[in-house]
Amino acid sequence: MSEIPLWIFIGLPGSGKSTLARRFAQCSSPLMVVSTDQIRAQLYGDESIQGEWLQIWSQVQQNLRRGMLETRKGHFAGVLYDATNTRRRSRRQVIQNAQVTGFTRLLAVWLDTSLALCLQRNAQRSRQVPPAVICAMARQLAGAPPHHNEGFDALFRLQ
Repeated sequence: MSEIPLWIFIGLPGSGKSTLARRFAQCSSPLMVVSTDQIRAQLYGDESIQGEWLQIWSQVQQNLRRGMLETRKGHFAGVLYDATNTRRRSRRQVIQNAQVTGFTRLLAVWLDTSLALCLQRNAQRSRQVPPAVICAMARQLAGAPPHHNEGFDALFRLQ
């Protein structure tokens, strides 16, 4: 059986995760993108509505499973999970789910963009995350930065 990779993006709002995810999805060997923002838009009609996390997480799990099966069939080169993942406990939940689902390689991409730049980019968006929320996420990430020993096969830090 061939490798089934899951790329897990980590970074603050405005760090460039979704922009990079779109590029990965358009490569010659495309990845299926599972995005919490897209799921919120589907469930609630607007990606800015936070909604009920358990409902969102259930949809994430379904989409990851579908992506794993589509990758196994050769339709994708893997799956990319586009979410902030600033909490270590959230990353552990994704890793545990991925292992049970059948992913064989877990690759983390940490977009370590400065808080100042993320706040600047956020201010230029039509859909803005409250700056206090971004600052809280920055503290979470600083207190528990991604580390290889969380269960990643590789960790790429982009600054």
